[in-house]
Amino acid sequence: MASTLAFEDYSLYSNLSDDQLLQLAIERSLDEVHQMDAPLPQVSQERPPPPQVRPPQTARNQSAAVATENPNSHNPPGPALYSSPNPPNAKPPDPKTFDGTISRFMTGSGKRMVAYRKMDETLVYVGPEPDEEEEAIFQAIRVGDAARVKALALAPGTNLMLPSKPGWLPIHQAAWFGQQACLRALISVQPGMVNKRTDRGETALHVAVSKDNLDCAVILLDNGADPDTSNNDKETPLYKACEHNNAALVAMLLNYKAAVNLHCNHGWTALHEAVVTNNVEICEMLLKAGAKINATNIYGITPLFTAAQYGSIDTLRFLIQHGGDINTQAADGNTALMEATKNRKEQVVELLLSQNADANRTGRRGLLPLHIAAQNGNEIIVSMLIPKTSKARVRRCGISPLHMAAERNQDNVLEMLLDAGFDPNAMLSEERSSLYEDRRRTSLYFSVANVNLDAVRLLLSHGAATNLDTLPPLMVASRQGAIKTVTLLLEHGADVNVSVPTLSTSFPPLLMFAARDPPLLKLLLDNGLKAEPCFNCPLGDKTHPPLTGQSEDKTRTLEFCEMVSSPTVSCWVGPIVDLLLDYVGHVTLCSRLLEHLDSYSDWSRIKDKAAPPRPLLHLCRLRILSLVSKQRLKRLPLPPALMRFVQHQLPPEDPDPEGLEYPEYHQFSHQLCI
Repeated sequence: MASTLAFEDYSLYSNLSDDQLLQLAIERSLDEVHQMDAPLPQVSQERPPPPQVRPPQTARNQSAAVATENPNSHNPPGPALYSSPNPPNAKPPDPKTFDGTISRFMTGSGKRMVAYRKMDETLVYVGPEPDEEEEAIFQAIRVGDAARVKALALAPGTNLMLPSKPGWLPIHQAAWFGQQACLRALISVQPGMVNKRTDRGETALHVAVSKDNLDCAVILLDNGADPDTSNNDKETPLYKACEHNNAALVAMLLNYKAAVNLHCNHGWTALHEAVVTNNVEICEMLLKAGAKINATNIYGITPLFTAAQYGSIDTLRFLIQHGGDINTQAADGNTALMEATKNRKEQVVELLLSQNADANRTGRRGLLPLHIAAQNGNEIIVSMLIPKTSKARVRRCGISPLHMAAERNQDNVLEMLLDAGFDPNAMLSEERSSLYEDRRRTSLYFSVANVNLDAVRLLLSHGAATNLDTLPPLMVASRQGAIKTVTLLLEHGADVNVSVPTLSTSFPPLLMFAARDPPLLKLLLDNGLKAEPCFNCPLGDKTHPPLTGQSEDKTRTLEFCEMVSSPTVSCWVGPIVDLLLDYVGHVTLCSRLLEHLDSYSDWSRIKDKAAPPRPLLHLCRLRILSLVSKQRLKRLPLPPALMRFVQHQLPPEDPDPEGLEYPEYHQFSHQLCI
């Protein structure tokens, strides 16, 4: 059975010395001999072939590959180390006849090792890997000794058609090193080797083209080399010449009638490759030779699309001038303009738009180029696309570029779009909104969710509404504890008492998100958050049922006393109730709230605060706030101290804060109470 080659994981042995590694291999072998009950099946592990870009250094003669034993190799010190009757051999077996597996690995010191194992995994030999010698004819080709090459080729028993391990023939070696004389000598002895391939399917012509050896390529073509032979990737020599951006080789191959429209495995043609290298000269030669300007690869991409994709401005202009489809679309629906926008190719976008490329074609995701530019934050491309994009077409997309800019925090682009007249209240379509768990709809929601205060301010200044989303942005900002954002939203009309369909509560649901943040809760109360519903418990002073089981019913209305009884909020009951009492008149605390307040001695004063009657000053304050809007309140002819008191900036317990007992105040409050 032929031997197989394998490389083990070098990292397993990286910390071992050579002596330790050898001893480990021996011990494994001895353990396996005693423990093995049945032979294991062979695991075929082929050693990978040499890289395509390097000629092989292995000999064709396998026996020559086994070097003389290295005197520096770490062989076992003596038979006393072995308890097994079958210790590893002192010399490596012949790899041509060895029936087992051959594995190679590297020591921590960087020495390459080889191990021979039988089919039952018994170790036969381990030691330094012998150096492989290059065959004489390959050595002669490397140095360009044509006479010796011919002599070796004509020697009895020489078979020039017998490949080395990767299928590398002497003719490939000559083409690789550009040895023209050696190439001629080999062809004169064995003309049939001209179109022989390596294991990668490459002919000598492929090799010559890959190394830009023009003269060798001419010799091969003159001696019958097929210019249209493909390698394993279906790449022809013409394709490789375009890939290497070699106009002279392309011209020469076209003179030998190389086919120009053959496709590689991915469907690319030579023209695709020429476009990538931005070589107008090669493109012109290919078109004159009959290349199809709108040929597509397996993804539906044309050469013009490729030019836009790679930013090859010169070849793009050339293809447009010669009739390339400027609105070409790939299989996924993306246009060349969209691809250039996605890859931030500003010059390409400018050229395509100047040639009337359609900026209102959508891709598979239903997005326009402007959406992509806004998402990327490319201000230059956005400025070019805005005048070319139809706002009606944007509305039909179900998503605005404002959404894309807001989601990625592209504030400068957001401002450009708003200044250009894009609707700050554009809503995501139901289909797109359903992709988000919170069912967001507006650009404002995106900015609030990103805690982007500048974007929130920008959108609000351009007329963004605050209450269009199912879950209002004010609730999102409150949940984040973003007081500055909350303040902005309140200044622009956000409704603090807004209800949410999915939150059935007897009190404003916004309170749920602000309960543990007293400054935030006070800000909301100052702006009209209704506190009185928090004390309208239907059970009053009656015994409340246990909380367990009630929360499982998602359809019932959640009461305030239940909300504050949750483990995360219960420790805040006292401060919350204390603050809420400043914004209500005569209320009654239910038995559950009283139970919470009784649980902590410092909270006993809160019960006293709620007990009737409430102070007259406090009741007058509430009456004033109920009759006067927040905007008009600041214009009332009240003393500064009184104004601060009415605005809840002074506690009601202060007997006479800064001379609060003004006669005009008593007269004013008396009229309100009446």
